[in-house]
Amino acid sequence: MTDSRAGFKISKLLKVIIGSFFMTISLLFTIASLRTLSLDVNAGLQLAHWEKTNNISLVIDQHQREELLAHFKEAIRIPTVSTSQTVINTSALLEFDRFIRKAFPTVFSSPLVHHELVADYSHLFWVKGSQPDLDPYLLLAHIDVVPATESDGWDAPPFSAQEMDGFIYGRGTLDDKGSLMGILQALEYLLLKGYAPRRGFYIGLGHDEEVSGYNGAMNIVREFKQRGIHLSFVLDEGLAVLDGVIGGLEGPAALIGVSEKGMATVKLSVSVPPSHSSMPPRETSIGILAAAVKRLEENPMPRLFGHGPERETFEHLAHKFSLPLKFIMSNMWLFSPLLGRILERKQDSNAFVRTTTAVTMFNAGVKENVLPSLAEAYVNLRIHSAQSLQEVLDLIQSTVGDERVKMELVHGFDPLPVSSTDEKSFGFQIIKKTVLDMFPTVTVAPGICVGNTDSRHFRDLADNIYRFAPAWFKPGDSQRFHGINERISKKNYEELILFYFSLIQNCDIQKLPDPHSSVHEL
Repeated sequence: MTDSRAGFKISKLLKVIIGSFFMTISLLFTIASLRTLSLDVNAGLQLAHWEKTNNISLVIDQHQREELLAHFKEAIRIPTVSTSQTVINTSALLEFDRFIRKAFPTVFSSPLVHHELVADYSHLFWVKGSQPDLDPYLLLAHIDVVPATESDGWDAPPFSAQEMDGFIYGRGTLDDKGSLMGILQALEYLLLKGYAPRRGFYIGLGHDEEVSGYNGAMNIVREFKQRGIHLSFVLDEGLAVLDGVIGGLEGPAALIGVSEKGMATVKLSVSVPPSHSSMPPRETSIGILAAAVKRLEENPMPRLFGHGPERETFEHLAHKFSLPLKFIMSNMWLFSPLLGRILERKQDSNAFVRTTTAVTMFNAGVKENVLPSLAEAYVNLRIHSAQSLQEVLDLIQSTVGDERVKMELVHGFDPLPVSSTDEKSFGFQIIKKTVLDMFPTVTVAPGICVGNTDSRHFRDLADNIYRFAPAWFKPGDSQRFHGINERISKKNYEELILFYFSLIQNCDIQKLPDPHSSVHEL
C-alpha cells in the first residue's frame, strides 16, 4: 500500500513537471511570436513630424560631374602612404595640402570657415553657425592610406585612379578619400549656393590614421580640450551599405557603427640556453612556443554573441528576414546562443561572436644548425564589447598555461563605449534620416566596427560617436579594404557628396521630433 502511494505521488509530480515544462514552452513561444509579428524598430521617428527646414537641393550637371571626378582622381593619385609611425610620406601630404586648397577655393576663402593646420599635416575646419547655443558636431576623415603596389595583383596601378566599367580604382577610394573629398565637395557646393548653417560644425582630416592617429587626431583632440569644446556627436568612417552581403536579408542594409572592438598586441616569448642542433633537448624554444600558440588557436575566446551591439543589429534587421530567420532574429533574448554557434563557423561572421585571436608574427633562429635561445610570437586580438582588455590578458595566460612562456602587452585598449541609438539620439537619428531620404528601400541598423578609427580618440569630447559612410558594398567588396583592387563607382562617389550635402543641412534642426516608438522590450 505504501509503495502504491509513493508511486502515485511520483506520477503526480512527473505530471506537474511535464505540464509546467510545456506551459513554459507555450508561454515562450507565444511571447516570441508576438514579438516577431510586432517588432519593427525602424518605424520610430520616420513616422514623426520633423521640424521643417528649407534645405537647398543639389542637382549635379555634367560640367560639375566631370570636375568633381577629376578632383577625386587627382586626390587618389597623390600617394599619401603611412607605413609606420615613423615612415610617412610627408612630401605627399604637403602636395595634398596644396591640392585641396586649389580644388575647394570657396571652402578656404569663405568668411564662415576657419581653417588651421594641426601637427603640420592634419587639417581642422570650423564652420560657424548662426545659433551658437546649438552644440557643434564633427565630421572626421583621414588623408593617409596604407601601402599598395601593382605587383600585389591589382587590375590597375593603385595610384592611377584608372576608370574601368564605371569604377575608379585606387588606394584610398574607399579608405578614406571618398569620404574626405565628399565632405569638402559638399561644403564647397553649399557655400557656393549661399548656405550658412544654424548649427556650427567641425571637419577634421587626420594625416596618420592608418598608424593609430597619435599625431593627427590626437593633436586635434588636444586643441578641442584646450578650447573647452563639447561635441553633439562625431561621424567618422566605419560601416557602409551592404547589398547582398547578409544572407537571407531582403534588400540592402545601412549599418551605422556605434562602437569599435578593443585591440591588443601581445608578445609571447621563450628563452632557453643556446645549444647545437646535434645535441637537441627534449623541447626547444620553438617547440615550446609553437605548442603555446597551438593552444591559443585550438581554444578560442568565449562566445559572447548577443552581449554587445550585435544583438541590436539583428533586431533592427529582423523584419526584413523571412521565416524562420525572422522569428530567430526578433528574439535574440532567446536565440542568441544558437545564432552565435552558427555565425562562428565562418571567418567573417566569427568576428562578431567573440574576441578574435590572430598570431601575426613568429620569430626564431639565425642559423640552420643552431638551436635558438629566443623564440617570439606576436598575437593580435580584437576585443569584443562584452570583454575588457584585462579579462582577455588573463584568458591568454591561463590558456597558454606554461610558465616558460612569458607574456608582454605591447599595446592595447578596451572596446569603445556603445553610442546611443534610441529616438532621443540626435546624431544617430539625423544620420538615419539622411540615409532613408536618399535610399528609401534601405534598412538602417546599428553595428559594430571590428577595426579601429581616429574617432576613438574623441570619446572624452562627445557622448556619441558614429562610424558610417554610404559606400555600397557587394559580396567580396570588404576584402578590398587594405587589399587589392580597392575601388568605388562614379555613381557612389556622387552619392557620398549628396549624403554629406544633406546631412549638414539636416543637422540644422534644433531638436528631434517627439518619439513614435514601436520598440518592444522584453
